[in-house]
Amino acid sequence: MERRDWSIKALTELIYIDSLDDFERAQALVKWVGEYLTKHNISEFDLELDDLKRLSELFYKNITFLKSYKDNTREELINMKKMKNFLLHS
Repeated sequence: MERRDWSIKALTELIYIDSLDDFERAQALVKWVGEYLTKHNISEFDLELDDLKRLSELFYKNITFLKSYKDNTREELINMKKMKNFLLHS
């Protein structure tokens, strides 16, 4: 039962994380992975089929989100560097 409770808690937290704004979501996902996937394997989740489907959907959605967030952050840093160089040399 303990593993089931742990699995439900992980899913519930991931559902909540999905509702956060981009910056908070990215930070919370890093923490969530550290808490639930660093010490445990994904195969250790003990969920009903519908919950497993929801978990897999959220995994895919959040992987896609993190990729685009990383790209957006990289672009913002490049633009900030350009602005800094412009201001320094004007």
